Amino acid sequence: MSCIRFNTPAQRQALRDHAPVMLTPEQAAALHPAPAVTESKIARLRLLATHANPKIRESVASSYHAPEDLFETLAHDPEASVRACLARNESVPCDILRSLADDESETVRGWLAVNYFVPTDVMERLADDPDDTVRSLVRWKSELAAAH
Repeated sequence: MSCIRFNTPAQRQALRDHAPVMLTPEQAAALHPAPAVTESKIARLRLLATHANPKIRESVASSYHAPEDLFETLAHDPEASVRACLARNESVPCDILRSLADDESETVRGWLAVNYFVPTDVMERLADDPDDTVRSLVRWKSELAAAH
Protein backbone atom coordinates (compact mmCIF):
# COMPACT_ATOMS: atom_id res chain seq x y z
CA MET A 1 0.00 0.00 0.00
CA SER A 2 1.30 3.45 -0.90
CA CYS A 3 1.23 6.48 1.37
CA ILE A 4 1.12 8.82 -1.62
CA ARG A 5 -2.21 10.52 -1.99
CA PHE A 6 -3.52 11.78 -5.31
CA ASN A 7 -6.23 14.42 -4.99
CA THR A 8 -8.64 15.14 -7.74
CA PRO A 9 -8.85 18.73 -9.02
CA ALA A 10 -12.13 19.11 -7.10
CA GLN A 11 -10.49 17.93 -3.87
CA ARG A 12 -7.55 20.31 -4.35
CA GLN A 13 -9.97 23.20 -4.93
CA ALA A 14 -11.91 22.27 -1.78
CA LEU A 15 -8.67 22.29 0.22
CA ARG A 16 -7.81 25.76 -1.13
CA ASP A 17 -11.33 27.03 -0.38
CA HIS A 18 -11.11 25.87 3.22
CA ALA A 19 -7.52 26.90 3.92
CA PRO A 20 -7.12 29.07 7.04
CA VAL A 21 -6.66 32.78 6.55
CA MET A 22 -3.21 33.94 7.53
CA LEU A 23 -3.25 36.88 9.92
CA THR A 24 -0.67 39.61 10.18
CA PRO A 25 1.05 39.93 13.56
CA GLU A 26 -0.99 43.07 14.23
CA GLN A 27 -4.28 41.28 13.48
CA ALA A 28 -3.32 38.35 15.72
CA ALA A 29 -2.36 40.75 18.53
CA ALA A 30 -5.69 42.56 18.18
CA LEU A 31 -7.52 39.25 18.58
CA HIS A 32 -5.53 38.31 21.69
CA PRO A 33 -4.74 41.50 23.64
CA ALA A 34 -2.45 41.35 26.64
CA PRO A 35 -4.11 41.97 29.98
CA ALA A 36 -3.82 45.47 31.37
CA VAL A 37 -1.05 46.26 33.83
CA THR A 38 -2.83 46.91 37.11
CA GLU A 39 -1.73 47.87 40.61
CA SER A 40 -2.36 44.25 41.53
CA LYS A 41 0.16 43.06 38.92
CA ILE A 42 2.74 45.57 40.17
CA ALA A 43 2.13 44.38 43.75
CA ARG A 44 2.72 40.77 42.64
CA LEU A 45 5.97 41.79 40.91
CA ARG A 46 7.13 43.49 44.11
CA LEU A 47 6.32 40.37 46.13
CA LEU A 48 8.01 38.01 43.65
CA ALA A 49 11.14 40.19 43.55
CA THR A 50 11.81 39.18 47.16
CA HIS A 51 11.28 35.44 46.59
CA ALA A 52 14.03 33.09 47.78
CA ASN A 53 14.14 31.29 44.43
CA PRO A 54 16.37 33.20 41.98
CA LYS A 55 14.38 31.83 39.01
CA ILE A 56 11.33 33.68 40.32
CA ARG A 57 13.36 36.88 40.68
CA GLU A 58 14.66 36.35 37.12
CA SER A 59 11.08 36.44 35.85
CA VAL A 60 10.58 39.79 37.58
CA ALA A 61 13.84 41.12 36.13
CA SER A 62 12.60 40.08 32.67
CA SER A 63 9.27 41.87 33.08
CA TYR A 64 8.60 44.90 30.90
CA HIS A 65 6.17 46.23 33.49
CA ALA A 66 8.23 46.35 36.66
CA PRO A 67 8.61 49.83 38.13
CA GLU A 68 12.00 51.55 38.03
CA ASP A 69 12.67 51.19 41.76
CA LEU A 70 12.23 47.43 41.43
CA PHE A 71 14.72 47.32 38.56
CA GLU A 72 17.14 49.28 40.75
CA THR A 73 16.75 46.76 43.57
CA LEU A 74 17.25 43.80 41.22
CA ALA A 75 20.42 45.41 39.82
CA HIS A 76 21.98 44.65 43.22
CA ASP A 77 20.65 41.08 43.46
CA PRO A 78 23.28 38.61 44.74
CA GLU A 79 22.51 36.18 41.88
CA ALA A 80 24.23 36.95 38.58
CA SER A 81 21.42 35.22 36.66
CA VAL A 82 18.93 37.80 37.98
CA ARG A 83 21.19 40.69 36.99
CA ALA A 84 21.71 39.05 33.57
CA CYS A 85 17.94 39.03 32.96
CA LEU A 86 17.91 42.68 33.88
CA ALA A 87 20.82 43.42 31.52
CA ARG A 88 18.95 42.03 28.53
CA ASN A 89 15.59 43.65 29.37
CA GLU A 90 14.77 46.44 26.90
CA SER A 91 12.57 48.24 29.43
CA VAL A 92 15.27 48.88 32.00
CA PRO A 93 16.22 52.59 32.23
CA CYS A 94 19.61 53.58 30.83
CA ASP A 95 21.03 54.63 34.21
CA ILE A 96 20.40 51.17 35.63
CA LEU A 97 21.90 49.51 32.55
CA ARG A 98 24.87 51.84 32.93
CA SER A 99 25.38 50.61 36.50
CA LEU A 100 25.60 47.02 35.26
CA ALA A 101 28.60 47.82 33.02
CA ASP A 102 30.91 47.28 36.00
CA ASP A 103 29.22 44.06 37.15
CA GLU A 104 31.58 41.37 38.40
CA SER A 105 29.91 38.76 36.15
CA GLU A 106 31.04 38.40 32.54
CA THR A 107 27.62 36.93 31.76
CA VAL A 108 25.86 40.08 32.94
CA ARG A 109 28.22 42.30 30.95
CA GLY A 110 27.81 40.03 27.93
CA TRP A 111 24.01 40.36 28.00
CA LEU A 112 24.44 44.09 28.43
CA ALA A 113 26.64 44.17 25.33
CA VAL A 114 23.90 42.71 23.11
CA ASN A 115 21.05 44.85 24.48
CA TYR A 116 20.24 47.43 21.77
CA PHE A 117 19.01 49.93 24.36
CA VAL A 118 22.37 50.31 26.09
CA PRO A 119 23.80 53.85 25.82
CA THR A 120 26.82 54.49 23.61
CA ASP A 121 29.12 55.39 26.52
CA VAL A 122 28.44 51.98 28.07
CA MET A 123 29.20 50.21 24.79
CA GLU A 124 32.50 52.09 24.62
CA ARG A 125 33.38 50.89 28.12
CA LEU A 126 32.38 47.32 27.25
CA ALA A 127 34.56 47.46 24.12
CA ASP A 128 37.54 47.60 26.50
CA ASP A 129 36.18 44.97 28.89
CA PRO A 130 38.75 42.60 30.42
CA ASP A 131 36.74 39.60 29.21
CA ASP A 132 37.33 38.52 25.60
CA THR A 133 33.78 37.23 25.16
CA VAL A 134 32.28 40.57 26.16
CA ARG A 135 34.58 42.40 23.73
CA SER A 136 33.64 39.92 20.99
CA LEU A 137 29.93 40.53 21.62
CA VAL A 138 30.47 44.30 21.37
CA ARG A 139 32.28 43.81 18.03
CA TRP A 140 29.55 41.47 16.78
CA LYS A 141 26.80 43.94 17.70
CA SER A 142 28.61 46.85 16.04
CA GLU A 143 29.11 44.77 12.88
CA LEU A 144 25.37 43.99 12.83
CA ALA A 145 24.54 47.67 13.24
CA ALA A 146 26.94 48.63 10.44
CA ALA A 147 25.41 46.01 8.11
CA HIS A 148 21.95 47.50 8.59
